[in-house]
Amino acid sequence: MDPRRYPEAVSSLVYIMTCTRPDICWVVTKLSQFLVAPMMGHWIALTHVLRYLKGTLYFELCYRTCNDGLRLIGYGAADWASSADDRRSISGYCFSMNRAGPLISWKSRKQPKVALSSCEAEYIALAAAVQEDMYFTQMIKDIGEVSGPVLIFEDNQRAIALSKNPVNHQRSRHINVRYHVIRSAQNAGKIIIKYCPTADMVADVMTSS
Repeated sequence: MDPRRYPEAVSSLVYIMTCTRPDICWVVTKLSQFLVAPMMGHWIALTHVLRYLKGTLYFELCYRTCNDGLRLIGYGAADWASSADDRRSISGYCFSMNRAGPLISWKSRKQPKVALSSCEAEYIALAAAVQEDMYFTQMIKDIGEVSGPVLIFEDNQRAIALSKNPVNHQRSRHINVRYHVIRSAQNAGKIIIKYCPTADMVADVMTSS
């Protein structure tokens, strides 16, 4: 293999993913982890993505006028210990301006630390979603009125309970304090975290195949 072709192809996929195709977030995140020493299996996986894009060339995000008001809605999810090499989890989140609207922001990335439980992995992903929410909340003030606090859906009930309970339990006290930005935003009334069944979790496409 020409070692230059793989990084060039992955860079093109990153551009496509960032601009218009959130459905390839997870696989691009995986392929991006092997830029230094790609194997033939990685190249084969990349060609499968290219074939998929060719077959779905006319898939698009369609933005329409909204008659029922705007409300920023987010989804946060994590795939616990999914990286076989270092056992780090994958965080994913996505946002739209209403329940029926297309996505306006999405991200999939490997977490900076090894999560010791699925609850911790989900909590870290939820913190990333809240940080993105803060950015968008500030930005959309210039666009128009957005009703109510931001609604963020999470499919791990232990992570939701941890976000509401300020007590540091033995199983959670090791979690870095930087991730407790969730509690601050929730106590300030800026966000509302609700449970979402895994089957309806939109952000799962960012964390698993």
